[in-house]
Amino acid sequence: MKKYLNTLFVTTQGAYLSKEGECAVVSIEKEVKTRIPLHMLDGIICFGVVTCSPFLLGHCADCGVTVTFLTQYGKYLCQVQGATRGNILLRRAQYRMADDDEQTAALARSFVIGKIGNARVTLARAVRDHPEKVDVEKMHYAQHILAGCIKRLQDEYDQERIRGIEGEAAKVYFEVFNECITATDPLFRFAGRSRRPPLDRVNCLLSFFYTLLTHDIRSALESYGLDPAAGFLHKDRPGRPSLALDMVEEFRSYIADRLTLSLINRGQIHANDFNVSETGAVLLKDDARKTLLTAWQNRKQEEIEHPYVKEKMAIGLLWHVQAMLLARYIRGDIDAYPPFVWR
Repeated sequence: MKKYLNTLFVTTQGAYLSKEGECAVVSIEKEVKTRIPLHMLDGIICFGVVTCSPFLLGHCADCGVTVTFLTQYGKYLCQVQGATRGNILLRRAQYRMADDDEQTAALARSFVIGKIGNARVTLARAVRDHPEKVDVEKMHYAQHILAGCIKRLQDEYDQERIRGIEGEAAKVYFEVFNECITATDPLFRFAGRSRRPPLDRVNCLLSFFYTLLTHDIRSALESYGLDPAAGFLHKDRPGRPSLALDMVEEFRSYIADRLTLSLINRGQIHANDFNVSETGAVLLKDDARKTLLTAWQNRKQEEIEHPYVKEKMAIGLLWHVQAMLLARYIRGDIDAYPPFVWR
């Protein structure tokens, strides 16, 4: 099993990363702030105006440390990584499977079942934890519809219908998502999903965590020799990590949505932690972004028993296990890919 490694997040504008021996050195205004051995890192994520020396980038590529560049507000820009890792036979099998309509539909169905199953559990937990604060009847009805979506998926082999059921389930889920928010501040009301840019504070948090999750899952897929660009549920598009986005669906509700709700409901994030631009886009302030990154790393270190392998592990290892299971399925070592579904 892949050892649980850390990700270095660099958010200070003007920071400069360089190489010193086997360490990554972070300097601000020519003053060294920290040195981190590269063997302790799984990835480096740079937000905004952060520069890296070519020597560090080259060494990171050799060591298998992925360096990702995002805008100051979390929009993905590009990634620097080394030579493709993994068995060419595995990738060829992945490409053949992606070209087979029946096998593609089977995997797409698994990803969507995982997504809807976890969304349903998220709603159920909200009812269990806050029965006096939510519309219980409304939430139970949404759970019933989601259960019906899962049942319809069991024998569905048409890719477009699978995507249609996914869209229907997402609509139902987000229609009641606001019920899960127990904080009283009206600025944290959720009226529906908005992206590129997010138009309210809740969507801003969701998009930020989805970006971090995509980065982590992309790295996990690479580490097991899979091509993150060759997906099954998401169609191929140049520059899009379609397979990573496929697997993200399993974890959106379990980690990103739940963490968003926890931060809001516990008062760990406030309405004044955001800026609203003239265009209506809602953006995180620097200090708030650091709060979110700390919460993200802490959540990944919490333990859970994996429902399939029946072992306790850090949450941050879950997508590595799923990548391993997906690779085993593609190689033919197991009969089906078991999506992660939170119990």
